[in-house]
Amino acid sequence: MRIAMFGYQTWGHRTLQALLDSEHEVVLVVTHPKSDHAYEKIWDDSVAELAQEHGVPVLLCNRPDDELTLRLKEAAPDLIVANNWRTWIPPEVFSLPRCGTLNVHDSLLPAYAGFSPLIWALINGEKEVGVTAHMMDEELDAGDIVLQRAVPVGPADTATDLFHRTVDLIGPVVREALALIASGRTDWTPQDRSKASFFHKRSVEDGNIDWTWPAEDIERLVRAQSDPYPNAFTHYRGERVRVLKASVSKGVYGGTPGRVFIREGDGVVIVAGADARRGRSHGLVVERVRTEDGTDLPATEFFRTMGGYLTRTA
Repeated sequence: MRIAMFGYQTWGHRTLQALLDSEHEVVLVVTHPKSDHAYEKIWDDSVAELAQEHGVPVLLCNRPDDELTLRLKEAAPDLIVANNWRTWIPPEVFSLPRCGTLNVHDSLLPAYAGFSPLIWALINGEKEVGVTAHMMDEELDAGDIVLQRAVPVGPADTATDLFHRTVDLIGPVVREALALIASGRTDWTPQDRSKASFFHKRSVEDGNIDWTWPAEDIERLVRAQSDPYPNAFTHYRGERVRVLKASVSKGVYGGTPGRVFIREGDGVVIVAGADARRGRSHGLVVERVRTEDGTDLPATEFFRTMGGYLTRTA
């Protein structure tokens, strides 16, 4: 088959590599220009450079336009394959190839459609994550499923761990999906829309810790914002402080959410949970922090005295 590829960052790079390694011909690559968005500077292997190394024509654009439509018609692909394309692709584009458009998404659809699915899934305590290849339709990430592959989420996994585990699924998923489509199969599995969820693109502010959350949720947020992500953060005595490592306290503690309370184990307990005033909630044991100047410290060195509060604003 003749294939046009839409993609960006490492997800798109892995997809393009799988296409280049296949028996199919890549006739056009469409990718976004580099961005200054904090989350788009992470995992930023260049799709454009990989295409150029293999002599594949490249078109840079942020949204489909008349030039893209013209270039696609000239390339005459049998299939478009997309992964981590950041803007809506209209029907006149995704339906142009005779086989349509295959989208590769890093969640187990219909759950976690949209953006940053691994991070949201980890925050929400999902037991597994994965990759879905589906045929594109007019609703974002809602088309019929060609195949899915899942990996488990362990109790200490970070978003970085899950990224590496799922990005390694992209090549096998793309190759298997191409084989199914090339065989003439069209009997794909419709998504159960009653189980669908849709999430927005994350920004740095989404890592701002809300101490009224249960400690279990905040601990997952910390793991979901592992380096090289911008990290979960809070404010203490006018300074922004990133929380690099934390755990749920063994004891239960009462008081006001955000209170720097007591040492436990290798860290310092911060009172957490909307019902903390009842004295029935576990706290968050902050174990390692990063200061505004980039210094990493054990929390026991940073919080030299107990008392005071961690807040959402300076």
